Amino acid sequence: MSSATASPAVAARAVTHPRRPTTMTIWRWELRKLVAQKRTYLGLAIGIVFPLIFVLAQSLRQHHGHGGGDNIFFSEVTQSGLATPVLTLLLESAFLLPLAAALVAGDIVATEDGNGTLKTILTRSVDRGQVFAAKVLAAMTYATIVVFLSAATATIAGISAWGFKHVVTFSGSVVSAPKGLLLVFAANACYLIPLLAVVSIGVLLSTATRNSAAAVVGTLAVTLLLALVTVIPGLEGAQPYLLTTEYNNWHGLLRTPTDWAPIWHSLWVCALYTGPALAAAYLVFLRRDVAGG
Repeated sequence: MSSATASPAVAARAVTHPRRPTTMTIWRWELRKLVAQKRTYLGLAIGIVFPLIFVLAQSLRQHHGHGGGDNIFFSEVTQSGLATPVLTLLLESAFLLPLAAALVAGDIVATEDGNGTLKTILTRSVDRGQVFAAKVLAAMTYATIVVFLSAATATIAGISAWGFKHVVTFSGSVVSAPKGLLLVFAANACYLIPLLAVVSIGVLLSTATRNSAAAVVGTLAVTLLLALVTVIPGLEGAQPYLLTTEYNNWHGLLRTPTDWAPIWHSLWVCALYTGPALAAAYLVFLRRDVAGG
């Protein structure tokens, strides 16, 4: 009797105070939004098309008898399919992969600002911190998918063209095919350290500018500016602390013995970019004027 009497009251409270979704739930909502956006597939296409073009180009070079480049992996590219994902990461790391990451990171907040949907989201029974965290997680998830999709495409295409064979490292030592495959994906994981810092900068500009195009271009401009600093006379000492220098942190994994120093260095240097960028973006997001959009 008492439980039957309490049921309407419990139901009324559930209607009046709906259960707040978790951050993971909001994160899944953000991922579904990305699936519905055309810009998402442009970045994924970069990760797929470039490795295929690279393999085709190297096949033509082999057919016409052209030699490899100065990099040891260029000389090994037609000897083992595992050299392909190393070279594509080397070629994509400075611009193409940051571009793919910026396309979503710079858009993640600004698009909803422009469409007026962010105001609707922030007036629901969700915490602003949860929404911000979910958007950051979605942008970082996307960047991770692009990197490993590119690595997988390059690996499959390279192995299909030149076989699953041992590969020579930067140190000139030979590693077996299974170990080489593990090192390839570990190298891509290390590259994510600076790339997620790029994502953080993109989220900051997306939140602060409220303009998707400005945020995407601004993110790329920041990375290009940091790259230019390395060629300015007198600023050579800043090179170890530049985000763009950390794009090569994974090289230490492909040496014998493994050189962990660049990776540990990359972790704290990139944290100096990621932490302040996300903190500033969060403060701007918290102060967002809902009434004004």
